[in-house]
Amino acid sequence: MLKEKVLKILAENRGECLSGQSIAAACGVSRNAVWKAVNALQKEGVGIVSLKNKGYALSENALLESDITLPENTRFFLYNSVDSTNNEAKRLLAKGIKENAVIIANEQTAGRGRLGRDFYSPKDTGLYFSYLFHPNKSLSDTVFITTAAAVSVVRAIEKISTLKPEIKWVNDVYLGGRKICGILTEAISDFESGVAQSVIVGIGINVNTADFPESIEKTAASLNDKSITRPKIAQALADEIIKVAHDLSAPDILEDYRAHSLVLGKKITYIKNGETFTAIADSIGDKGELIVKTPTGDHQTLSSGEISVRL
Repeated sequence: MLKEKVLKILAENRGECLSGQSIAAACGVSRNAVWKAVNALQKEGVGIVSLKNKGYALSENALLESDITLPENTRFFLYNSVDSTNNEAKRLLAKGIKENAVIIANEQTAGRGRLGRDFYSPKDTGLYFSYLFHPNKSLSDTVFITTAAAVSVVRAIEKISTLKPEIKWVNDVYLGGRKICGILTEAISDFESGVAQSVIVGIGINVNTADFPESIEKTAASLNDKSITRPKIAQALADEIIKVAHDLSAPDILEDYRAHSLVLGKKITYIKNGETFTAIADSIGDKGELIVKTPTGDHQTLSSGEISVRL
């Protein structure tokens, strides 16, 4: 089809502006036919920029199916817009998917974070990503995946840039004191056996989002690094999350988690049994739990929950 030919030409010259005439000549069609093909691709959500009197260019941040290479047993689903990639993963499970899967959307209309919070997911400025896999292990064996997912994010960012992200316990990723990534892990389990049949790791990264809602504009940020495009971070993240998800016992996961901690040594506040406490974040346990030192010198272990830290 002409659309595929036009897209292939633009992808081979990503970021470069090509005239409608040159594309038409390469495809053996009229300029009007090229215009119609480009218009159709744009309506499908493909990031093609039209420049008056110059031609067309595929954005560096446009994400195509051809940009992502995955293992043979892993399927790739790319959507222009979904409510949330985690919800889409659940729909795929309901349809009987057996393979592992990477699900990415250009936009989420109802992105979700931990504790039922919204995750701001504007079109084409972030990476909205879910990894679906089927560990068939006990729920206790898969709890560590949230910790491992945070490590996969910082590894992916450092793999393709010189940025130095940090992890705010449990699983938020920060850059320069502001949040650039959230993670939501959900398990589909057999109640009687306690086995996690499938796990969905949802990851949202602000790649080059410029404007945030007033409620988060002082706490959120983006990577905003010229070396990081959505295709590059998508591939790097897919590589890293697949690696850690299928080898949670690897000792370097905890090593990296501790090394990238934003909270160790800092004064934090946390809520336990409805009461608010202050403590010093002392260390990270072998299961990713946060061990804190109270004002009385005692140590307490936080296995889950929410903490605040002054940055």
